[in-house]
Amino acid sequence: MSRVPGWLGRIGAGLSEMGERLNEQRRHHDADSDTDDPQDFGNQDLGNGEHEHVPPPPAYAPAIAARPDPVASIPWGMRVAAEAGWRLLVLAGTLWILMKVISAVQLVVLAFVAALLITALLQPTVARLRRVGLPRGLATAVTAILGFVIMGLVGWFVVWQVMENADELSGQIQDGIEDLRKWLLNSPFHVTEDQINDIAKTLRDAVGANTEELTSAGLEGVTVIVEALTGILLAMFSTLFLLYDGKRIWQWFLKLVPAQARPGIAGAGPRAWRTLTAYVRGTVIVAMIDAIFIGLGIYFLGVPMAVPLAVIIFLASFVPLVGAVVSGALAVVVALVTQGVFTAVMALAVVLAVQQIEGHILQPFILGRAVRVHPLAVILSVAAGGMVAGIGGAVVAVPLVAVTNTVVGYLRAYSREAALKQSPQPRGATAPDTASTEPAAPEPPAEGKEA
Repeated sequence: MSRVPGWLGRIGAGLSEMGERLNEQRRHHDADSDTDDPQDFGNQDLGNGEHEHVPPPPAYAPAIAARPDPVASIPWGMRVAAEAGWRLLVLAGTLWILMKVISAVQLVVLAFVAALLITALLQPTVARLRRVGLPRGLATAVTAILGFVIMGLVGWFVVWQVMENADELSGQIQDGIEDLRKWLLNSPFHVTEDQINDIAKTLRDAVGANTEELTSAGLEGVTVIVEALTGILLAMFSTLFLLYDGKRIWQWFLKLVPAQARPGIAGAGPRAWRTLTAYVRGTVIVAMIDAIFIGLGIYFLGVPMAVPLAVIIFLASFVPLVGAVVSGALAVVVALVTQGVFTAVMALAVVLAVQQIEGHILQPFILGRAVRVHPLAVILSVAAGGMVAGIGGAVVAVPLVAVTNTVVGYLRAYSREAALKQSPQPRGATAPDTASTEPAAPEPPAEGKEA
């Protein structure tokens, strides 16, 4: 029994010695990990307190750089192009979906746009009648009825004139074709009788071979007439409501706009409407002047159906550049077929003279700089509108571009002004210069007094 305590004492002494050795090894390990000496790089603990010293790499060895961030390794220009690219893709997708929706309801969209154009033309008359003292409903009714009656009378007059002169024009066309045939036979182009007969036979065969297509086109023409009547009715009703309640419709539309963008849109709307009104009224005046002068010119030259041709020129002038060229070419062709080459040349001179006066004098003076659009933008917009929505798209393309130009310009100026208002005021040496250019703020009222 006396040996048990001694045995336990030896075990305790051994455990104490082992603990001291472990503490010493821990201290050595902590000292090695804290040192920054490059000579100790790579030293490994062998487990018994000793370290295996690994020599450092030579000075001529290349340094191994850390891997850069993948975003930082891409060139700045490529990053900008990628950022712009995906935004353009989103914008293109949005426009594509919008065009699909518009094409699905094309008739409704064109009818509403036509109603906007007619409203822009008639709204000043409603305002004048209201200033005279007529109620809003009566002024709207009088203006709309007079406007629609005048447009209907113009259309009826064109159809009536064409029907009245169709037989005479047909005979004159046949005589003109015969004169053209004789001129080709006697011309220096060495055209023979057989060649002319072959051309005539080819035309007859083409007409005979496409009889079914012509029949289907006639049936489709009935559908087009029905759609046109539907569009006319929609445009009439839309015009009535826009003339009567346009202000409240605009206020309702502003409620759909996000609150942050509402002040800018509210300011751009009246300016866009003034641009549209000025464009429509200026286009009507310019088209009327073109129709009157070209109609008088071909009337004095003896061209048949001068009045219907003048009305067609008036209506075609609503398609800028393209409409004037096509209607003028139609008048020249009628003059060539019915009156001969000299009359056609004179009619061409009249058309070119009137169009030059229109392009260089009338449009800059009447339309003004606010609604002027570059000729390249006119041609591209008319072509795009015609491809998307036919004649109706070609008519509304240019006013849409003019209004968009006005809205974008105003919103750009509005955002710049808002940014200047939110920017911090200058201090130091630049503060007196800025303060001298800004109007002085009103002094606050004294205490106890009302402002």
